[in-house]
Amino acid sequence: MLEVSWHDAVRELGGTHDPGDLAERYAEPHRGYHNADHVLAVVRDVNVLAEADHRTARERAVLTLAALAHDVVYDGKPGDDERRSAEWVRERLAGLPEADDVADLVLATVNHTSDDPLTCLLLDADLAILGSDPATYELYRTAVRTEYAHVPDDAWRIGRANVLRTLAQRDPLYVTPQARDRWEARAKANLAAELSSLGDLGGLSDLGDRP
Repeated sequence: MLEVSWHDAVRELGGTHDPGDLAERYAEPHRGYHNADHVLAVVRDVNVLAEADHRTARERAVLTLAALAHDVVYDGKPGDDERRSAEWVRERLAGLPEADDVADLVLATVNHTSDDPLTCLLLDADLAILGSDPATYELYRTAVRTEYAHVPDDAWRIGRANVLRTLAQRDPLYVTPQARDRWEARAKANLAAELSSLGDLGGLSDLGDRP
């Protein structure tokens, strides 16, 4: 499915660029959450948001490629991973006029903030999991913990609480109205519940800002 989504989007933009090692990267064994399932969910959700926002076929293709590439490098190094992912997709789409647009969208996931309406669709889709039903959210929470299995429990609890608190304090959490309608209330409830389970913790974190 990764390759199918890639080829469909590239074809829409008039290209024939190969996805290379896209599938192999998302199948890396250290990925508990940031794997093919996550990426395909972001592809699905960003297209739902884009359709509701009446985006063109070209814009949806750019968003799809950015969604596919945004976690292609995932070595547990926030910031560096996203920059290397942007470099990967820029090289993979070399010669395509939209290559820089796709790479810029990927780069926006470093800080997960943007004033660009198209970029906001991708950022909101990347956070859609936060607004899932409680059972799915628990699976997500467990999967993320496996990616940081090397982090001791106490440090994990502090770091995770900091990440969740930052997200919970965003008002609104989702930038686009269509994302808020779909996920805001459930996401706020999920974040509050997990924060409560962690206790009132604070401190330095090496987990970055990733949900």
